[in-house]
Amino acid sequence: MKNPLLVLASTVLVTAAIPICVSIFAYSSDSKPDIVPHIQNKLKIETKLKINKKKSVKNYETIDKESPKIKVYNHKKGIVETIDIEDYLCGVLAGEMSAEFDKEALKAQAVAARTFTVYSEKTGKHKNAAVCTDYKHCQEYKSKSELLSKNGQAWMDKFYTKIEQAVKDTKGQIIVYEDEPILPLYFSTSSGNTENSEEVFSTKYPYLRSVDSPYDKNAPKYASNVKINNSDFINTLRKCYPNMSISNDKLSKQVSIEERSKGGSVEKIKVGNKEISGRDIRSLFNLNSANFDLKFNKDYVDIIVKGYGHGVGMSQWGAEGMAKDGYKYYEILEHYYSDINIKDTY
Repeated sequence: MKNPLLVLASTVLVTAAIPICVSIFAYSSDSKPDIVPHIQNKLKIETKLKINKKKSVKNYETIDKESPKIKVYNHKKGIVETIDIEDYLCGVLAGEMSAEFDKEALKAQAVAARTFTVYSEKTGKHKNAAVCTDYKHCQEYKSKSELLSKNGQAWMDKFYTKIEQAVKDTKGQIIVYEDEPILPLYFSTSSGNTENSEEVFSTKYPYLRSVDSPYDKNAPKYASNVKINNSDFINTLRKCYPNMSISNDKLSKQVSIEERSKGGSVEKIKVGNKEISGRDIRSLFNLNSANFDLKFNKDYVDIIVKGYGHGVGMSQWGAEGMAKDGYKYYEILEHYYSDINIKDTY
């Protein structure tokens, strides 16, 4: 699920379709903007005040049945394979989250990945399979043989064993809302808050609400910026919006952010005579997220970005921060998915 936007787009309608462009310029910069000190201070306060106190240890292992086998469409081989769901989940964890993460973060990811698998099978995303191995549509999956070939036996002994334990420790557990499996979206790094689902996608889910995510400031992609010279900035926009009225003269006065989501992402931005979405700008300029600010200089535009991913559901780096601070996997899940329960199914 490295690109969960495409996953959700297969099940719900996106409110605003991004215009098809013949070519899109992508830019990058090695420099990162300084995090404003008052934002850091605010995040530290939120860490202390807005995340619930740690609760007593819970045991969700209430059922001990044999794990089921599922049909998985292997898009690389072009065939449907029958795999034990727990073995499949080990491959998903290896593809979706760093094995160096804390065990509680890995366990939270295991439950989310298992829930996604059950949800996909229940909703019939694939005709002859529960899920596929293509992250553009479902979840990233790496087989044991792939991992061994790529990483070597030493990595398998140290990290694959850790992944297997995270899956084993949460065997059969899924996230439910009103006793039904949820759509457990997740992403890499928040900007300090997650997003309401309807502010990013077309559908409102009661369990995908905006929550504080204060630990993300330690993530490597929490802050990034993209520098674009003025002419390239204008030309890129005009390729997708030929009727856009925009020029190099006093460019800063022709671009303004009009509306932001609760989580901080740009909802609407006015560019010349057009009003477009922040998601469109993110796509056009290959930004890490739709939470950005623009700084206009004499010859170039500096787009300062916070977060990495669509921002809905569980932040993986936020989960890692919570785990490092002593929170259990179920506390992480209860924080990022609102009003849910964890259910042992086998």
